[in-house]
Amino acid sequence: MSREIKTALLAISALVLLYFGISYLMSKSVFSGDRVFYAEYNDVGGLIPATKVMINGYQVGKVQDIQLQPSGKSVVTLSLDNDFQFSKNSTIQLQENGFIGGKSLAIMLKRDGSPMAIEGDTLKTEVRVGMVDSFKNQLTPLQAKVENMIVSADSLVTSVNAILDIESRKSIKNSIKELNTTVKNFKQASGTFNNMLETNKRKFENAMTNVDNMTANFSKVSDSLANIEFNKTVKQLQATIKGFDNIIAGIENGEGSVGKLLKDEELYNNLTGASLQMEQLLEDMKLNPKRYVHFSLFGKKAKQYKKSKEEDTDEKKN
Repeated sequence: MSREIKTALLAISALVLLYFGISYLMSKSVFSGDRVFYAEYNDVGGLIPATKVMINGYQVGKVQDIQLQPSGKSVVTLSLDNDFQFSKNSTIQLQENGFIGGKSLAIMLKRDGSPMAIEGDTLKTEVRVGMVDSFKNQLTPLQAKVENMIVSADSLVTSVNAILDIESRKSIKNSIKELNTTVKNFKQASGTFNNMLETNKRKFENAMTNVDNMTANFSKVSDSLANIEFNKTVKQLQATIKGFDNIIAGIENGEGSVGKLLKDEELYNNLTGASLQMEQLLEDMKLNPKRYVHFSLFGKKAKQYKKSKEEDTDEKKN
């Protein structure tokens, strides 16, 4: 064989090996009978070809190709080298392959009695939020809150700096000094009070002893009060009340002087008449004092009283 033929065969062999190598790296099977399925996602989240396709943690294939459609969705071609049969309603779940391990695909089986999936079917898809995405979703509102807090803190610091001018700072320093002086005075007063307590410790102990004695005496007095014959006292009080009841009953029955005075109508009428006559007598004495009183400045004999014509006329009228 000539050198040219050998070179040509070598170049052809290199191209064939290069094709097979690229196909392997791109997870494209050249001579195998792998089954091909399709899945459509709005966002593949960094999924790349040759990513493993798992069923319950077992690898059954790889991602063969990813094509971006004019609608903005991505069509993922799955090449399964396993003859495992699964339902047509099974879903292709896009998962995180770890904290920094990228994305992976998992076939979530559905055992609902539906027909089995066949090659060329476009399967249902779903996306499971991973740890990183969940952390991002939680971090985004937290970041906004932190930014607002920083802006508020900056405004607060600016306001404080505007309020705390040189004179205000001096006033605060003087207040702190006065507070320190007050604390020192309080410490001194506390020491003095402790010394006073120590000095008068015996007096306080005697005072507490006296209080204990007073408490004991009060307890004895209360015991003595408890031992008083209250039943006897109550009986005597009941007897006294009964006596009062008898007296009142006698008065109601007209017994005794008070009863007769209250119940005897004749006596009441006599007293009423006497009172009326007494009132008339006093009135007559006021009107005609000469009829009842006679006196002489030089000791002459009193003359007999003679009625006047007016008095005779009044008596005749009466």
